[in-house]
Amino acid sequence: MSHIQRFFQLGNQWCVVHVPERPNGFGVLVIGDQNHFVDEHTSFWIQNNGRSIMVESLLREGYTLFYSNLYGRNWGSSEAVSLARRLYHVILKKEILNNRIHILAEGMGALIALQLMEEMGDNIRSVAMMNPCLDLRKHVLQEKEHKFFYKRIIKEIATAYHYDVTKLEKDVNECIPTINYDTNVPVKIWQTTTNVLYDPKLHTKYYEEIRKQTANPIKVAYQLAEKRFSVSQPIFRFYKEYEKVL
Repeated sequence: MSHIQRFFQLGNQWCVVHVPERPNGFGVLVIGDQNHFVDEHTSFWIQNNGRSIMVESLLREGYTLFYSNLYGRNWGSSEAVSLARRLYHVILKKEILNNRIHILAEGMGALIALQLMEEMGDNIRSVAMMNPCLDLRKHVLQEKEHKFFYKRIIKEIATAYHYDVTKLEKDVNECIPTINYDTNVPVKIWQTTTNVLYDPKLHTKYYEEIRKQTANPIKVAYQLAEKRFSVSQPIFRFYKEYEKVL
């Protein structure tokens, strides 16, 4: 499919916008997981076969997609959240789009999505999540069981949050900020049942229960791991539900 693809820098981070041949006027901010990247020529969502299929499918439906490198493994840092907000404003100035956007967040990207939902909820139409990480504290504590991965994630978080590694190891709960889950932004999660990085009991089911308690329930769809990238049409249908009011 032919579409316009533009790479540019914002905050010393590479970003890209995909503009479809026939735009429908709605934008989608993509926030990736640990392996996500953008450089001056390409991105993980272009190179990875499953994700590129999703990009092409959403472009065929007319969505304008945009995303940033966001400092790599940012783990939901305030710096990455701030850059995502800046990217939103830049794209809205350059492209002809409705000011209320959709979000597509995978894994770690859900940590940024949650904060954007709190800070700019009026500008977010809906949020689709795939195998999300929704509680960083719980994820870090769970990784303690795997010594190699625990040391790596502690270093990554310390770098992203500008913390001292020793201080972070001493008190994870004190160093990692609390996220506010109280929002009425529509959310649907596509969760695989096997081969997951983030335990659904600690993340998806936990968030689902919180949203029930606040009378803002979310939708959850469970699927096999091999089907995780065949969700383009379901995501499109989910987005369409929240485009009736401009």
